[in-house]
Amino acid sequence: MQAAGQFLVDTFFSLLFFVFLLRLLLQLARADFRNPLAQAILRLTNWLIMPMRRVLPPAGRIDTASVVAVLLIAAAKVGVLFALFAGGLPAPLDWLRLAGLEVLQTVLWVYFWAIFAYALLSMISPDAYSPVNALLSSLCEPVLAPIRRTIPSVAGLDLSPLWAGIAIQVVLIMLRS
Repeated sequence: MQAAGQFLVDTFFSLLFFVFLLRLLLQLARADFRNPLAQAILRLTNWLIMPMRRVLPPAGRIDTASVVAVLLIAAAKVGVLFALFAGGLPAPLDWLRLAGLEVLQTVLWVYFWAIFAYALLSMISPDAYSPVNALLSSLCEPVLAPIRRTIPSVAGLDLSPLWAGIAIQVVLIMLRS
């Protein structure tokens, strides 16, 4: 019974963290927030972001309220899961390190799966418009464009998603060690 509770708490915090992180990443990528999926993300996160914006003004193009929300949710996730699994809270420096690692790893996994889905959708329906494809394009193109400039396509086949996925996996392996 305790394992099921831990699973539910972990899943809740992971989904909450994912939605807020996705909002931040889409803001940084300058995604079109008129997109229905982006609208859903905004509605799911406005309950926390809008009150925080009254206190935390944006710094240039960075929405500090979104950054602080992502960091707070990551810290809460680490703290709650640590308390459930270890029976207490981590030391403050360990807590910060684990929260930062959680953010970094999740960003890398989001980009890995977004690039995978973007490449898959481009093979299945290359010219069709969909809200998913538009959001994935705005999220993935800033990562894939520099790789395309460095590594040309082979016989018309764009290998930039493959190389991006390999690079992301290398960074994830280095973070685990």
